[in-house]
Amino acid sequence: MGIARWNPRQTYTKQEEWIMRRLGRTRKLFAFLRAHRHELFDDAFQAELETMYRDTGAGKPAVPPALLAMVTLLQAYLKVSDAEAVELSVMDRRWQLVLDCLDATAPPFSQGALGEFRVRLIGTDMDRRLLERTVEVARQSKAFDARKVPKTLRVAFDASALEGAGRVEDTLNLLGHAARKVVACVAVLLGCTVEAVARQAGIPVLLAPSVKAGLDVDWADPQAPAEALQRLVHQLEALEVWVARRLPEALTQGPLREHVATLHQVQAQDLEPAPASQAVRLRQGVAPERRCSIEDAAMRHGRKSKHKRFNGYKRHLATELEDDLILACAVTPANHPEDEAAEPLQADIERQELGPIDELYIDRGYLSSPVVAAILKAGGAVICRPWGVAQGEVFSKPDFKLNLRDHTETFRLGTVVEFPAAQCDRCPLRAQCTTAAPGRGRTVSIAADEPFQHRLRQRAATRAGRAQLRQCVEVEHRLAHLGARQGRRARYKGVRKNLFDVRRTAAVLNLQTFQRKSEERELRMAA
Repeated sequence: MGIARWNPRQTYTKQEEWIMRRLGRTRKLFAFLRAHRHELFDDAFQAELETMYRDTGAGKPAVPPALLAMVTLLQAYLKVSDAEAVELSVMDRRWQLVLDCLDATAPPFSQGALGEFRVRLIGTDMDRRLLERTVEVARQSKAFDARKVPKTLRVAFDASALEGAGRVEDTLNLLGHAARKVVACVAVLLGCTVEAVARQAGIPVLLAPSVKAGLDVDWADPQAPAEALQRLVHQLEALEVWVARRLPEALTQGPLREHVATLHQVQAQDLEPAPASQAVRLRQGVAPERRCSIEDAAMRHGRKSKHKRFNGYKRHLATELEDDLILACAVTPANHPEDEAAEPLQADIERQELGPIDELYIDRGYLSSPVVAAILKAGGAVICRPWGVAQGEVFSKPDFKLNLRDHTETFRLGTVVEFPAAQCDRCPLRAQCTTAAPGRGRTVSIAADEPFQHRLRQRAATRAGRAQLRQCVEVEHRLAHLGARQGRRARYKGVRKNLFDVRRTAAVLNLQTFQRKSEERELRMAA
């Protein structure tokens, strides 16, 4: 017996018509979803959603996947939890309108069913298909006039910060948090209390409400932090020796191995041997892949600018500029460069068979991606601001004529050119060109992609080129709308779950774009 499909009514009851009229000014997406739910979840797409389930005939009948997918969109629209979604399906008539359960006294789904559906959606990558489905339905509608749909594909990539959901801690608290995880796991395995394990293992610092309270030192004393660190390290060593003696087999498998590995990771990244001593000290500088949260292992330190930092992830969007639709999304740890997300974004666009990207609008962080080279090789255009050049009191690189075919001074891309000292010494413009000492020539750095950067600078110097660059504002607006809808802080832990959240939020934005264009078309028709 197959999974029951969601077959909501298409005609309106008098009660529904009254609710639709009430939704004419605020929360209009509820009315729009009621009107277009049968298009969004047609039989073909419902069949795709059903592939997430095995038809064994055992267990309870599954809730129609399309119904749960609609609930997932409503959750993103209002930013509510699973428990709230269950209650709203009974208490809020707008939810009941969309879910085709008006006046229901029992929820049409359970919190467990919704959570399981999300796991299946992520495991089968169907959250990507949900986003793609909103693009398909929008482009097939009359709101997007087929005669005006561009023949070329103009796409923009951009990224914004997403603060992680895990708690960010300094080194002492990270070590203490990791140790608490180990002690709690050991307590479960031995069937005793956490306090008993902490005492027997020789780590009394964990008996206090916080690690720093347990260390109980005068933190205003310059020597206190180093002494506190030594005490904590000695107690951590005692803990490991005690656990290895009591649970040698558990250390090689299961959650205990993972917790101990986390403790070792924090020690390796944040501690180093002190010079001329047997002690350890805090690492000088920051480890490249420093873990900043025990609860969320994938969170990393990132920068919005030279002076503005954040901890968590970067969310990336690929927006189609003509239709203002989000085609693809990606999430990366905060310390990873933007170009890492370009290939996944392009792969998701290619799956939709929209054709090759003819124009790609990007931030400079994406320039080193192979996607850029591939688009240029295929004859496409890449629109991006060129890298800036130093503007001091002497001539800058743009003041030189770079003849990339016939070089006066031979050079290789990605190197530094130094002019002969003898020529520079007798040059009448030397004082305006370099501050180097006599006997040294002027140097000019040549980028690895200097020919491309040269073209970007030439284009940016023209009125038409600057107009092209201003079109990147569209994807910046999409990112701002996504941030306002999703929030600045991640709802989930880990890259994949947060990608799901970004995708479902992007799907809601696409539906709102669909709604806006439908309203604009109706106004044009009425005029």
